[in-house]
Amino acid sequence: MPPSDLAQRLWAARRTGSTIDAGGVALPRTAEQAYAIQWEIVRLSGYTVVGFKIGSTSIEAQRLLGTDEPGSAALLAPFVLESPAAFAVRAAHMPCIEGEIAFRMGQSLPPRQEPYGREEVAGAVAAVGGAIEVVGTRFTGGLAGKGRLLTTADGGVNIALVTGAWTADWRSLDLPAETVRMTINGVSKGSGTGARALGDPMNVLVWLANQQSRLGRGLAAGAIVSTGTCTGLDAVCAGDHVVADFGSLGPVEIHLR
Repeated sequence: MPPSDLAQRLWAARRTGSTIDAGGVALPRTAEQAYAIQWEIVRLSGYTVVGFKIGSTSIEAQRLLGTDEPGSAALLAPFVLESPAAFAVRAAHMPCIEGEIAFRMGQSLPPRQEPYGREEVAGAVAAVGGAIEVVGTRFTGGLAGKGRLLTTADGGVNIALVTGAWTADWRSLDLPAETVRMTINGVSKGSGTGARALGDPMNVLVWLANQQSRLGRGLAAGAIVSTGTCTGLDAVCAGDHVVADFGSLGPVEIHLR
């Protein structure tokens, strides 16, 4: 099966709530092939790219996927919402939720030969906020063992991203120390700090800026970037009410239906 056919099947699975048996299709063998499939899905969707999600930025997530590196995926406009939000999930995709720290870009970081440094990337940030990402795979069997390539091809296993209030005065915050606590239907679930994402969410943003620069895309002003789980993965289903408490960044809320 050519990669374009896999892209079509993954996009159909995302829309319909179905899944694909990874043992019955030709899978990407390189990162280049995996990203090509992902961006073919973006083209098939016809939707606007409004930012990026970064995955496997924690040791736990890397162990789950069997990888030692992050991966990026485009965020599509219909799947990015503001808190409080309601969103439909499909049981076959085995949805989970993650509490993440997100950035909103105030200035573009265009492609260039020289790598971007930390202060230059930080200077392009307009605001920081909390976010809940709903994730789930369109491949049969759940997330465990799927690996970085299948996860990348499958749109970073993004289902939706819900953002909270944006804080413009973010430089006064200690992002690695920011604590995130997740509750589902009022019951405490995963928790952690910003340091879970590559030691500092800003490290994730610098990684993305340089990845997208190398790929010739860059980062656009206004883009939203979610930097990976601070709370681990918590399974959810239709009917669940999820709240992530980001402390000084405030709460983020989503009702799953």
